[in-house]
Amino acid sequence: MLRTRNGKCFIGGVAVSEIAEKYGTPTYVYDEKRIRDNYRRAHKAFSKYYPDFRFFYAVKACNNPAIAAIMKSEGAGIDAASVNEILLAKHIGLGGGDVMFSGNFLSDDDIRQGLRSGVIFNLDDITILPRVLKFGSPKILSFRINPGYGRSNVGDFVTNAGPGAKFGVHPDQVLDAYAAAKKAGIRRFGAHMMPGSCITDADYFPFITGLLMDIIGKVGRQLGIDFEFIDLGGGLGIPYRDGEEALDLDKAAKKTAEIFSSKLREYGMKPPRLMMEPARYFVGDAGYIVGRVHSIKKSYKKIIGTDVGMNTIARPVLYGAFHNIVFDGKKSKRTEKAGLCGQLCENTDFWVKERDFPADVKEGDIFVVENAGAYGFVMSYQYNGRLRPAELLVNNGKCSLIREREDFKDLVANTRLPSHLK
Repeated sequence: MLRTRNGKCFIGGVAVSEIAEKYGTPTYVYDEKRIRDNYRRAHKAFSKYYPDFRFFYAVKACNNPAIAAIMKSEGAGIDAASVNEILLAKHIGLGGGDVMFSGNFLSDDDIRQGLRSGVIFNLDDITILPRVLKFGSPKILSFRINPGYGRSNVGDFVTNAGPGAKFGVHPDQVLDAYAAAKKAGIRRFGAHMMPGSCITDADYFPFITGLLMDIIGKVGRQLGIDFEFIDLGGGLGIPYRDGEEALDLDKAAKKTAEIFSSKLREYGMKPPRLMMEPARYFVGDAGYIVGRVHSIKKSYKKIIGTDVGMNTIARPVLYGAFHNIVFDGKKSKRTEKAGLCGQLCENTDFWVKERDFPADVKEGDIFVVENAGAYGFVMSYQYNGRLRPAELLVNNGKCSLIREREDFKDLVANTRLPSHLK
């Protein structure tokens, strides 16, 4: 967690000024203890009310192998959205039933490699099944179901279920999907949904679980299918703004387990394993960006120019997402309205238009972007010759570099100059 002592900022017991001095800026920093605490809190809550429970970590949110290895050591599987994420899971020692392959609009090559890997196949649409069967038969098959409703605290851009979402099988097609799979000789089944993104309303999870169970309960009863697992997806949210109410995790877990168990009884279903695949809840508030102020511009408004741009953290310009910013060493309470931007030659890089910042911010100051652990580094990119930052893991006052900062060699890697241009 980010702590302040006499105005100085510390992450995992390490001063951010020391991080900036030793590793440079911008740098992503992850607090290992916070990640483990978040995971254990969530797992304890859900397994208390439904013991046959497991998390699969949605590695797309933060794909550094060190972070994925922390999840593995806590007992999580991996939710993979692509073949390369399957390979990442294999890289840290996971495979087969420990990996859920939830890609969408799969290519033939995706299908072939997925089948070879032996992972759980989670198909996003009924039309993909015949193409899968051309190459083989998964050991266990799941369909991602769109329950017809979705929600997001981030915005409509990431409402991953409901009529406006690109994901999942329409409720009216679920029976046909499982019937076709059963007819093809598949005998082991699961079910899956994506309920939404960054949800902090505890009552939403039992509500959406009830919708899913009504769909698959009828399917299971009509087709004589016993589901081995039911995956409720992710969506466990975190607060990004001061004063925003946090998710009541125990309430969400208790009510979800109650509705889940009651629907099992209602449809006469054999109790399956209950699974979820969050990531933001584990790593979101455990990740930070340490950056530096390079200039202060006073034009139509005051602009704080930094080395943290939209190429470093894309969420604010993609979603209008909010990230709190804390300046290191500022004890004065006096503030002044200012914007904050990065170094890219794009006006969209002006990613904080106006906010109250310390009035005494000056060139060279260090600052911290909070809640940057999920969908942070993974969405960074090269532009204007600005390269991707380093990643650092801190734990009880110790630092480990877990990804080196890119340099010019990375900018030109895998490129070739034709002989007539040399």
